[in-house]
Amino acid sequence: MVKVAITGSTGFVGTNLKSYLHDTYHIESLSVRYVPNQKFTIETDVLIHLAGKAHDLKKVSKPDDYYEANFELTKQLFDSFLSSDASVFIFMSTVKSVADKVNGILTEDIVPDPKTHYGIAKYKAEEYILRQKLPESKRVYILRPCMIHGPENKGNLNLLYKLVSKGVPWPLASYKNERSFLSIENLCFIVKTIIENKKIESGIYHIADDEFVSTNELIKIISSVTNKKNVSIAIPKFIIGSFAKVGDFIKFPLNSETLQKLTENYKVSNEKIKKAIGIEKLPNSAQKGLERTIKSFTK
Repeated sequence: MVKVAITGSTGFVGTNLKSYLHDTYHIESLSVRYVPNQKFTIETDVLIHLAGKAHDLKKVSKPDDYYEANFELTKQLFDSFLSSDASVFIFMSTVKSVADKVNGILTEDIVPDPKTHYGIAKYKAEEYILRQKLPESKRVYILRPCMIHGPENKGNLNLLYKLVSKGVPWPLASYKNERSFLSIENLCFIVKTIIENKKIESGIYHIADDEFVSTNELIKIISSVTNKKNVSIAIPKFIIGSFAKVGDFIKFPLNSETLQKLTENYKVSNEKIKKAIGIEKLPNSAQKGLERTIKSFTK
């Protein structure tokens, strides 16, 4: 049986991947952390590198924390992979390694311009991997997922869920946006397919659900799943903007950063990975995946 080692296996993505792959592969959890001049002993066929420091929404982390966990550690693991008998290396990067804001649709051809220490560290890891000469016997994939969601992972979706479930009217209906999400089921499907399909070329792939979803549509989905009346109010943007600016200086539910996250466009193309796999659609639609996630909040 093919051996698959996963770093960061206790996290949300790692836990789901282990469950998804365990019937087909021998799964091992690889505990790793950055130590200078360290070398790892890689005794597996496939190495999936998920471990790292996630984006700190509370902004209390030190910059070095990101570079050690997301760049230096990845560098050490990849060097160890190259000197091992392992044949496949999958690095879980992020779309934030190339763009914090998106005009149009984000594709793999974009010129990277990360803005945060989290994104910059991930991009430096990508650069290092791509600079190394790859033996013909090895395949290497850099995956850039957008916002991943699924049952038991509330994240940012939980904020909207709480709002709707309490019957609070949605006040930002005047904003029209489109953004990409990624269900954990689709991500697991793609990872498994990459392992199995040796014809998929090494390289960078953006990972997202097929459809774009607006925040207003997301509110409707949450309302439908929770059996709550969808009450949306189109307050003029200049009024919302004024409240957000107030929130930048005093404790208030809305500030400029939150407003941007709720109303921005962030569309990610998944055409390259689908073409490589040879499919037209991923197994789960964006709506189906979001409904499954929201239902898990009600339990």
